[in-house]
Amino acid sequence: MNQFLDNIDRLFSSLVSLIEQVLFLEVAHFPVIILWLLIGGIFFTLRMGFISIIGFLHAVKIALGFYKQNDQVKGEVSSFQALATALSASIGLGNIAGVAIAIQMGGPGAVFWMTVAGFLGMSNKFVECTLGVKYRLVNPDGTIIGGPMYYLSQGLKEMGQETLGKGLAIFYGIAGLGAAIGGGNMFQVNQSFAALAVVVPAVKDYDWLYGLIVALLVGLVIIGGISRIGVLTSKLVPVMVFFYLLGCSWVLIANFNAIPAAFGLMFNNAFSLSGMEGGLIGILVQGIRRSAFSNGAGLGSAAIAHAVAKTKEPVQEGIVSILEPFIDTIIICNVTALVIITTGMYGESVGDNISGSTLAAMAFGQVIDWFPFVLVGIICLFGFSTMITWCYYGEQCWAYVFGQPSSIIFKVIFLACIFIGSVVSLGAVVDFSDMMLLTLAIPNLLGCLLLSGKVATLLKEYWQKLPSF
Repeated sequence: MNQFLDNIDRLFSSLVSLIEQVLFLEVAHFPVIILWLLIGGIFFTLRMGFISIIGFLHAVKIALGFYKQNDQVKGEVSSFQALATALSASIGLGNIAGVAIAIQMGGPGAVFWMTVAGFLGMSNKFVECTLGVKYRLVNPDGTIIGGPMYYLSQGLKEMGQETLGKGLAIFYGIAGLGAAIGGGNMFQVNQSFAALAVVVPAVKDYDWLYGLIVALLVGLVIIGGISRIGVLTSKLVPVMVFFYLLGCSWVLIANFNAIPAAFGLMFNNAFSLSGMEGGLIGILVQGIRRSAFSNGAGLGSAAIAHAVAKTKEPVQEGIVSILEPFIDTIIICNVTALVIITTGMYGESVGDNISGSTLAAMAFGQVIDWFPFVLVGIICLFGFSTMITWCYYGEQCWAYVFGQPSSIIFKVIFLACIFIGSVVSLGAVVDFSDMMLLTLAIPNLLGCLLLSGKVATLLKEYWQKLPSF
């Protein structure tokens, strides 16, 4: 059995190394894909008139139900359920393990750049999710489908770029399959088991069994489709976030005097010329990579969830979506970073060959000796909710590329990869997850840039008729 698992690990690591050489080019040690994300965030923030600031309070009101939709409005889930579903895909191990990995590889300054990228990403999310609703399709049975595949193909077709749109849509669909299997699946199960093995050492040799159990549980949920996923995540996500932030608050209250110094360390290190890997560029790159992994802004995946929301206003759903990077990165990731830094685990653990989730558990254990047990439960639930949502995302990508009738094949592959993710090495999983997720930004941001004029027009019209709602 051990020989079989070792062979899987070696084969997967070799595959990851090959993909990395092909996909990710660097200019002056700066990955082009990271620069692409940065350009997109800056452009949309300016083009949409700082929607992340201007529309923030309005987004909160929509999420709280101030703007009710009548029963005749098309859609399968409420705006809040769509928000919760998208958050369940983004709020996961990236907010705990991902932050710890960012600090390990880029130093505390990487968290500053995560925050900047999160702010810029709010505008990315607005554009993606607005387009997701505008170009969604209603099937003969009443179900709704949407996302980047559809706004790339349909939106660019309207602009006379049908071939380009179709090509980008297929590219996105194929990349989405890899993203679902990598960041939305293997990374989640890998890191959640790593945290479990630290708190309960007796299970460390049973990663394969853990993978099988998680695959079974995920399989039971995804059978019900987006409606069941939406109901589950709308209940699960708020509870998970509440208990996690409660634990973080406990730690930060106990280390209250260290918080100002922690913020100072993050800010000063963000502009350090002697960063941990690659100096200032290395810190910046790590921050943007982990931000994209955490909140998915620029990747277009959240548009798949928001496309099925009950709304007649694409802009309204786009405005709701700006809350995701704010909650996910600006709040939760920063709180996680403060816990790690104020407890002193950053100084003791940087450079050690430990997983991100393990480092986070060790940080909490410095103040609340029993909380690592609770944290493991939270981490496993975070990972579980992320996996079920990303399975839906991946299924929609598969259906677009290969047809809906064969989507059961993707579900089987997805469940099999849960097992693989539980037994392969951390380094290979992190690299594969990053590559697959970041690849989504190539076709998505190009399409969004070309369609940004349509979104800007819709936004202007929305503000004009808002008082009549």
